[in-house]
Amino acid sequence: MEMLERPGALSIKNVTKVYDPEGVNVKAVDNCSMEIAGGEVCMIVGPSGCGKTTLLNAIAGFHSITEGSIHLDNQLLCGPEKPIAPQGADRMVVFQHGALFPWKTLQENVAYGPTVQKTLGAKEAMNKAGDMLAEAGLGNFVTRYPGEVSSGMARRAEIVRALINDPKVLLLDEPYRAMDALTKQIMHEALLETYDRTGVTIFFITHDLEEAIFLGDKVHIVTTRPCQLKKTVEVKIPRPRSYETQSSEDFRKLLVEVNEAVHEEAVKAFQAGERELA
Repeated sequence: MEMLERPGALSIKNVTKVYDPEGVNVKAVDNCSMEIAGGEVCMIVGPSGCGKTTLLNAIAGFHSITEGSIHLDNQLLCGPEKPIAPQGADRMVVFQHGALFPWKTLQENVAYGPTVQKTLGAKEAMNKAGDMLAEAGLGNFVTRYPGEVSSGMARRAEIVRALINDPKVLLLDEPYRAMDALTKQIMHEALLETYDRTGVTIFFITHDLEEAIFLGDKVHIVTTRPCQLKKTVEVKIPRPRSYETQSSEDFRKLLVEVNEAVHEEAVKAFQAGERELA
């Protein structure tokens, strides 16, 4: 029997983005192409300021592209004569810095999106938010405010807030960057549990190479600015994964391969004096 394709397939074709601050053209992305299958965990790594976040913002519809096209499930998001994608609940973003409303409880934060968009009634949204927070291990904290829980719990609630909208793609921009190693481990496990449960496509930007290999199905290594795809490394480590995976020979070989490719670009970025931009 033929298997149905999972939703959330992204096709990034020959995308270029040129900023023009004060009449000075800055090329952030140059002729970049990637194919991301529906239900894939796609990790993007590269030097600071290379254009990774610019690419994520184009997918989300936060800014335009100059050339090329981006499709989601064969539907055009942006391209010729349509430079900016519409923002929508099919693509939800979790940024580096927290964005929960401090005056709302975790449950109210999660329920906010579908309530405002009127995809669910207020009571139904609150019930669904409570159920999803419980699935994420936060069932005892639904009435707490963001300032009353740990950074890891707050970040987990942000991901639940994105997922309550049933997106096709979850866009994560270094969500665990500021966390200590132990908290990051717990967050990785929580994200993998969420992925195993939902199968949502994940587009994840990171500087942490071990994180990229541990979480990803593929690791896309991009060049120093302007952003181009340099190399794609497939992670053929079976799921579900545990932290024992990181001590395996296969994992260490992948880490060496990714590190070599990224290091070359980091040296180029350093020599070019790149500043940390988008």
